[in-house]
Amino acid sequence: MWRRRLLLQALGRLPALAARGPPLGSGGGRAYAPPAGGFEINLDHRKLKTPQAKLFTVPSEALAIAVATEWDSQKDTIKFYTMHLYSGSCCFLKLWITVISADFILQTTLCNTALDNPTQRNKVQLIRAAVKFLETDTLCYRVEEPAALAELQKKEWDPIVAWAEKRYNVAIGSSTSIMGPSIPASTRDAFISHLASYNMWALQGIEYVITQLKSLILSMGLIDRHITVEKAVLLSRLEEEYQIQRWGNVEWAHDYDLCELRARAAAGTLFVHLCSESSTVKHKLLQD
Repeated sequence: MWRRRLLLQALGRLPALAARGPPLGSGGGRAYAPPAGGFEINLDHRKLKTPQAKLFTVPSEALAIAVATEWDSQKDTIKFYTMHLYSGSCCFLKLWITVISADFILQTTLCNTALDNPTQRNKVQLIRAAVKFLETDTLCYRVEEPAALAELQKKEWDPIVAWAEKRYNVAIGSSTSIMGPSIPASTRDAFISHLASYNMWALQGIEYVITQLKSLILSMGLIDRHITVEKAVLLSRLEEEYQIQRWGNVEWAHDYDLCELRARAAAGTLFVHLCSESSTVKHKLLQD
């Protein structure tokens, strides 16, 4: 069975780690302290790298552990499409968790994106790209018919839109026109100012969540811990769920899409929090 042993390396903390000796289950590997700060992953004593061959280094220990867990969950075949955190970290140099194992598997993808930054965008460009989603936000587009769906949208979407307007002191609104609502410039400026408080790594995660939910409003509600992953996904799929209730569910298709979207949204949210919060993971020594 393919299963690599993993060693989380805390760069810049050699004395503390050396005093402990090799971590349990590391296969005798040793941590070391290169000049740069951050955390990296070893696979069978070899440094993990991004698709562009850059050293895989993440800013927080918690994120490094999440990525290590992704790799540790791989079995006979390495499935990169399930490792969202690993791929996401590789674009910066390139919490309610629905299913813990699935979320950890998605962290690797996001790390690769953050590290390699394949689109070569800066912070201002990332922020403007995220705010641009507001113009086509799912929650802002309403239907007039059928009446049952229109009422369902009003019942389920209006509260989260009202929350966002109060939370960020903005005006958003909604429209049944194909052109969508007219978003005031002050609203865009407010969201730009708010997103500017996040670092580049977190912004990659925020954009990822937005693209999954097709909604800046839902994404911010999720990241701000106002709604859960399950609720955010349900609201983003409201029309599809309405059709399923009316015409029936195709288990092999609809259920798979639902679980996949939950995993992606949860992974992106976890990535944002791991990149935004300063935390230290304390290891407890095991004694006989």
